[in-house]
Amino acid sequence: MHKTLMAAALLAACVSFGAQAQSTDASDAGNNSGWTGSGEFGFASATGNTRSQNANAKLNLNFENEHWKNNAFLDGLRTKAQQKVLEPNGTTIRTYNSTANRYDAGASVGYKLDPRSYIVGAARYEHDEFGANLWQGVVSLGYGYIALKDARNELSFEIGPGYKKYRPADLTVVTAGVSTKVRQPTEHEVVARGLVNYKYRLTDNTAFENTFLTESGSKNTYIQNDAGIAVSMTRKLALKVGFEVRHNSDVVPGLKRTDTLTTTNLVYNL
Repeated sequence: MHKTLMAAALLAACVSFGAQAQSTDASDAGNNSGWTGSGEFGFASATGNTRSQNANAKLNLNFENEHWKNNAFLDGLRTKAQQKVLEPNGTTIRTYNSTANRYDAGASVGYKLDPRSYIVGAARYEHDEFGANLWQGVVSLGYGYIALKDARNELSFEIGPGYKKYRPADLTVVTAGVSTKVRQPTEHEVVARGLVNYKYRLTDNTAFENTFLTESGSKNTYIQNDAGIAVSMTRKLALKVGFEVRHNSDVVPGLKRTDTLTTTNLVYNL
């Protein structure tokens, strides 16, 4: 049910995106200059005495004109690494297992009340096999404000109520030396969603961007901060260094509240 709800919300956002794109094309003789976006990809592999593979990818799309301010994104992370595992008989073996497998997608549709203020509806879904929550989905409706926008700076805020449904990670219980996974019940709650997005162009070919997201409820508060510096090599290609922090205030015993991810990616500007 949660996947159906989130899929419907994301589909509605995509339909709105398409309708706005067609409207822009019709009114501007095929000029869809309101669209911007980028795709990122990073990969690392090690072989020999140790084996590991890490791949991460991101897609981000934005549309803005005098009436609309929209965004859609898709992220993925997958890591496999060689691990030492202690067998019941006391011997140690090496196995090649997945250590990270996460993807999340979301979209927001904002209707401008004036050049700075807008009403925004947002939806986000995340699946993480090794995180604090196996999956989580959030839908919200709120108010956005573009506080600053000039040649070098762009600062915007969004805030509003939402509804969150999620399933915490399985709890590991050890009995007589044997580990057992215990499925946790699905949780749901009303949350307050807040988003702060800031962009700053340091030079003609260097830009900094930071996005802060919080979804706060009585049972759990989720915080995510994405920061990155991109250096353009050509009009379309850039190199980007990013640092991401994800924090959950409430996790099952044995899991950490905070996860971090550092990336170095090749970026293609759409």
